[in-house]
Amino acid sequence: MLPPQEYPATVSTVDQVQNLILDSTDFEEFLNELARFSAHQVAGKGDDALCGITLLRDRKAATIGWSSESAREVDEIQYRLAQGPCLTAAQEEREVYVPDLFEEDRWGPDYATAVASHGLRSVLSVPFHLQGEAQAALNLYSDAPHKFDGDVADRARDFTRQISQALRMAVRFSLHTDSATNLRATLESRTVIDMAVGIVMAQNRCSQETAVQILTDASSHGNVKLRDIATSLVESVGGSATRTHFQEPGRQAAG
Repeated sequence: MLPPQEYPATVSTVDQVQNLILDSTDFEEFLNELARFSAHQVAGKGDDALCGITLLRDRKAATIGWSSESAREVDEIQYRLAQGPCLTAAQEEREVYVPDLFEEDRWGPDYATAVASHGLRSVLSVPFHLQGEAQAALNLYSDAPHKFDGDVADRARDFTRQISQALRMAVRFSLHTDSATNLRATLESRTVIDMAVGIVMAQNRCSQETAVQILTDASSHGNVKLRDIATSLVESVGGSATRTHFQEPGRQAAG
């Protein structure tokens, strides 16, 4: 894949983002490439900035794309403190600018001091408009004070507006992927538990209700998840009639 700065100047921002989508092998790679591309596009030719993309979903905040590890680390300072410009920008869907961290106190002294300790001086957070999918913001950091004044801020607003649709599609895809993954995990758990219940019923000649109780008791007494108990039992039973230690309460295993 071409690094963001190597795309021809005649290619539009939207086309370049589409190229990132097509060239990325997965969702995470696309978001990290998008963050690097954003940092370069906004900072301007011959310059650069740190960039993170914050996503708020189910009242949880996370950086889903970052131009470098440093960008991710300074984003996470805000999550630990539960306040900061990127959270404000995403939650309130408004632009937040910190011209100089040495003169910033809107989020108390801890935030400004922690971010400045990374050698940074200015921050700009611009919200994405995801139309109900979630809330998100583009976070830009520079080691120069007042870096995002004037034309740079204008580029950030214009760029964020242009790529909002691409990010909205990416987030929607992520939501569907998460749902499918969770559903698959649930079905797999249900299947292995049902198999374990059948094994216990056969080996103890008991009812389904009793078999479930046996497995539940084993899970509780051993402080092990029911799915793990079931998986262990299923894996222990091969082609032969292997005896299990899960026995019906009040019955002794045959010698």
